[in-house]
Amino acid sequence: MFARWALFNTLGVCVFAMAAMAQAPAAAGVGAAPAAASAPVSPEQARLLKNSEAFVRHFFGWGSDIQVTLGPLGASASPEFYLVPISVKLGDQTQTGEVFVSKDGKTLLRGELYDMTTDPFAANRAKVHVEGNPSKGPEDAKVMLVEFSDFQCPHCRELYEALKAIEAQYPQVRVVYKDYPLTTIHPWAQTAAIGGRCAYEQSPAAFWKIHDAIFDNQDVLSAENIWDKLVGFAKDAGLDVDTYKACLSSPDAEKAVNANHTDGVALEVNSTPTVFLNGRPLVGGDTETLVRMIEFELAQKN
Repeated sequence: MFARWALFNTLGVCVFAMAAMAQAPAAAGVGAAPAAASAPVSPEQARLLKNSEAFVRHFFGWGSDIQVTLGPLGASASPEFYLVPISVKLGDQTQTGEVFVSKDGKTLLRGELYDMTTDPFAANRAKVHVEGNPSKGPEDAKVMLVEFSDFQCPHCRELYEALKAIEAQYPQVRVVYKDYPLTTIHPWAQTAAIGGRCAYEQSPAAFWKIHDAIFDNQDVLSAENIWDKLVGFAKDAGLDVDTYKACLSSPDAEKAVNANHTDGVALEVNSTPTVFLNGRPLVGGDTETLVRMIEFELAQKN
């Protein structure tokens, strides 16, 4: 169903001229300003929201069977635009996102606005929360690579293989691992993440042995054997097996995994692997791009 929307998953920035729609009648199913807006809106703002909804319905061909909610109007990085949350629902499926609408009602922008007087990645660095997570490399590294990963994800395994060479080439880079198991499509990813966390809690160095063993054996792991495999990996890593088993059954390790997932949600991570290099996001972890980003950051003077 969402494939036909293509509203929030398209890369790049799209700007739509709304002048022709500004006076157009509302499309079928278009309502007035959404009730979600808690603050009072002026008649002009209500009209702006109504016209914006009419435009997106017309542009994407969304009929009355699709519920579209825009608002409340918020401040954006540009004084000429409102930041407008948008929710699109069909049946029990929902997509949410944000668009920008000019205050004169003539332009709708789908993408991002940046304040060029500030560091665009500072907010990401504040949200990433690396403390208490497995890491390699100098604590005071100039470049920090934070990876949100899923042990069952094939693309995460590809990045794991690529990082071996990158870490060898750039030992001055700090690498931090954060769990982001995609439990709806990967049935054993959460258990594997808990297993990694239990290794880390017993021995931070042993985490990387478990980490490597899971990725190296990804093809033979399953929801049925993951527990026994993890215990075997723990034994091979020199961990106390009884302590490890107790950890696998306790809620503490899962809380840490879930905390990492919450950080990822705050950073708008929606696929794995997603890498943040000094706060700069890279979805998919393309090796060539990652190396270029590392070189760029290392070349900066501060």
